[in-house]
Amino acid sequence: MPVAGDTMTASAECIGAEDSISDAVRKLTELGVGALPICGTDDKLKGVLTDRDIIVKVLGKGRDPQQAKAGELAPGEAVTIGADDDADEIFATMARHKVQRLPVIDGHRLVAMVALADVARALPAPQVGDLLEALSTD
Repeated sequence: MPVAGDTMTASAECIGAEDSISDAVRKLTELGVGALPICGTDDKLKGVLTDRDIIVKVLGKGRDPQQAKAGELAPGEAVTIGADDDADEIFATMARHKVQRLPVIDGHRLVAMVALADVARALPAPQVGDLLEALSTD
């Protein structure tokens, strides 16, 4: 069974917790991704910032993206997966927390991101269907 290290996107760049949402938007655009891990000044993962978070929690509420900080959108403790966790654990974590992207950590160090598409390529078709169903139900 493949592990996170086999299925993950090879690298992940953080946005600093003190960086503005405008900075995050630029980085999302440059990297061509829909989510960025949020890292604190202590180099620990604080959460994950998604393009949807920016739309709903900043723009949708009329907040200034120049003033809003990425760390303000971190919803608490980040949901993560270990590099040695297998595809079944990734599947279960995504389904349980209703997330499509997970930071992959080694200890406290961010090493990569694993996305739903990465998991879909690693799992048999029936399990991919189960994951999609679990993510789309309330």
